[in-house]
Amino acid sequence: MTSLRSRTVPYLSLPSLALGALVAASGTAVAQDDAASWREAEKGLLENHVQLTSSDRFRKAGECYFSPDGKQIIFQAVEKLEDPSQEEPFYQMYAADLVFAGERVTGIANVVRLSPPGSSNTCGWFHPTEPGVVVFGSTVIPPSNPDKAGYQRGTSRYVWQFPQEMDIVRCEIAKADGTAATLERVIENPDAYLAECVIRGDGKYMVYCEHKVAEGRTGGDLLCRELATGRTFPITNNRGYDGGPFFSPDGTRICYRSDRRGDDLLQIFVSELSIDASGKVLGVGREFQLTDNVHVNWAPFWHPNGRYLVYATSEMGHENYEVFAVDADPGTDGGPAKYGTRRRRVTFADKFDGLPVFNQDGSRMMWTSQRSADKSSQVWIADFKMALDREGEGDEEDDVIEAANAEPERLQVQDPETGLYYLYDPSTHELTVYDIETHATREPKDKAEIDRAMELFRAQQH
Repeated sequence: MTSLRSRTVPYLSLPSLALGALVAASGTAVAQDDAASWREAEKGLLENHVQLTSSDRFRKAGECYFSPDGKQIIFQAVEKLEDPSQEEPFYQMYAADLVFAGERVTGIANVVRLSPPGSSNTCGWFHPTEPGVVVFGSTVIPPSNPDKAGYQRGTSRYVWQFPQEMDIVRCEIAKADGTAATLERVIENPDAYLAECVIRGDGKYMVYCEHKVAEGRTGGDLLCRELATGRTFPITNNRGYDGGPFFSPDGTRICYRSDRRGDDLLQIFVSELSIDASGKVLGVGREFQLTDNVHVNWAPFWHPNGRYLVYATSEMGHENYEVFAVDADPGTDGGPAKYGTRRRRVTFADKFDGLPVFNQDGSRMMWTSQRSADKSSQVWIADFKMALDREGEGDEEDDVIEAANAEPERLQVQDPETGLYYLYDPSTHELTVYDIETHATREPKDKAEIDRAMELFRAQQH
């Protein structure tokens, strides 16, 4: 679970992400050299960047997904009006065609609104076996009390709401007219928020989040439904809010994020499905936790080879979320399982980069970013160039090169007396203190505090 640069640390144990400096929000336009900087930093990782949506039409846009053939996208957005006070308060759902010049994506066209006026909408997904059909969470009508419960990290402006009118709906894009008439409820419960839905590649199962209003802001579990029969069973049944699920490319696992510790610091998990000889999903087998640190880690998404995940993390600060890649290999071809190892940073622009997704062959990554000049959240796409697959899997030289390019993993330990976390970077020997109550980080106060941290790390090793 360690990079090459951290193997010399004598008490190495629990991997952690480092909490970077908080990047202050800026209302000024991005200088040309700033764009050149992130393009250079992402060279060999992401190339041929294209901004698909812009503030010319959308005040904000994001959470985007590809159609199975890679020719369309679905995303949520708020349209920009001359009078901002007249703009809709909630995200609306849209679909659009990708525009190509040869093999290159150059933009979008034929934008279609799918959701009714005043409704709240989230988490669109293309049906994998019914072309032109999408599913998403929608209140259909204006929500009556959208602020009753919602996930939020402390006083952060990153928040999502749980309106109890939110159901899972189906829509044929060709028939969509932006009214309730073209939406069909497929899963509904008047006492619960139902959303964050995806359908397995064979079209047989849907996994989604059910958040019962009575549970307040901390509830939320993942359920799986066999669409042909309506049989429904739990994927998670833990304290806290589990959500954001996606099936692995082969349909045998599910990735998701969880707040089960109740500290507003989301962690990434993968569960193996229990499947009988006929292919029927019976429930969940083993669960693996890929992150365990003092950051918000969310929006995991599978690379098409099924051996890696990308996800968004607050490691660089809560005003500068970035996309990282991490191992999620169950033991391909009889090899060892690799969960949570070899984290690698993918994006390098200031402000928010998150909600990453791939097309079916992994040649393109699409995500939500605030790297444009006006700093608004918009949809971006780029060719994905990060070397994940290797010729001759298991080759020692390739493993050494890949490990050397990985982000060094950091250590963390909690003081049971004070509740404070100590974070240690083996590559720089930097020790920092993190307060879980205030989400503030600082340097140790004095030698006594440093000695206390070292004592805890050594005890953890033994």
